[in-house]
Amino acid sequence: MSGSGPYRGRFAPSPTGPLHFGSLVAAVGSFAEARVRGGEWLVRMEDLDRPREVPGAAADILRTLEAFGFAWDGEVLYQSRRAAAYAAALAQLQASGLTYPCGCSRREIAAAASAVGPEGPIYPGTCRPPQTWDPPAVSPGAPPVPVFSPATVPAPEPVSSLVTASVSPPVATPISSPSSSPVTAPPISPVTSRRAALRLRVETPPIAFHDRVQGPVSQNLVTEVGDFVLRRADGLFAYQLAVVVDDAFQAITDVVRGADLTRSTPRQMLLQRHLGLPTPTHAHLPLARDRQGRKLSKSDAAAPVDPRDPLPALLRAWAFLGQPALTERPVTPAEFWSMALGRWDLARVPQEAVIPLVA
Repeated sequence: MSGSGPYRGRFAPSPTGPLHFGSLVAAVGSFAEARVRGGEWLVRMEDLDRPREVPGAAADILRTLEAFGFAWDGEVLYQSRRAAAYAAALAQLQASGLTYPCGCSRREIAAAASAVGPEGPIYPGTCRPPQTWDPPAVSPGAPPVPVFSPATVPAPEPVSSLVTASVSPPVATPISSPSSSPVTAPPISPVTSRRAALRLRVETPPIAFHDRVQGPVSQNLVTEVGDFVLRRADGLFAYQLAVVVDDAFQAITDVVRGADLTRSTPRQMLLQRHLGLPTPTHAHLPLARDRQGRKLSKSDAAAPVDPRDPLPALLRAWAFLGQPALTERPVTPAEFWSMALGRWDLARVPQEAVIPLVA
């Protein structure tokens, strides 16, 4: 089922600040690939982590995309309006016996962990209950019968893709509110007696896939990641669950995004198998780093791109992605895209996961 159906890509920024060059690279790559493939390009606002969201950033990002000549298809999807869908998926995993509550703090996990993976200490299983049943098969060659359908969850209220001064991001409904979606309060861990996160049991052979830029990728989730969080102790749903549910809901066939998410893909593939959802094809673009090797979104040098003068940043992103120089210098973003799309070739994108950004 991977990548089946007409091409549908997406760009999913987080509204934690204005659009910076690293995010622009992902937007350029995903948009160009979608248009060259004759497909659709959707925008999803990953505003799930409300405490980290900067007020007004979502609307600012959309205005910046428009100024750079990006035209998305359909309505912008806001994750903050999707709690009912995430709760339905989590309920299915719970009903299958694949989750358990965990009240361990990060400090406790770090102190008890016997191994460290690429993303930090591997959860040692402190709160994991004994296994008393056979988990569903997750063999790549034999996906389970679909048990979760995003179509059964009511669609979120649409938000116009036309960005005007009056557009503002949706207001989050507190989880404790009676009017909110059916999200139950976080459970109490029987081990720590504290408010608990919900973790997914990870018991699977190594998961491998072919990345259209990075090449073959394989990860042993048991030894490199461990049981991972699906819903945090504060009630917020984790990115790994939300992105899987939303990609299925939006019928995404191809994911083109930054290489910082390459190692998240096996976790998402595991969830897709458990939920009976299709797995898109993937292409992870190189990350731009500053001179200190930091991701631009975390760098002091991460100045936002300038929507008043978009061409310099567009041309720089185009070159960063290894694409051939344009024969003429465009005057407007529309001219840039008219010239650029005919030259776009994903095979030219450098295979490196990280590339220093030279001033």
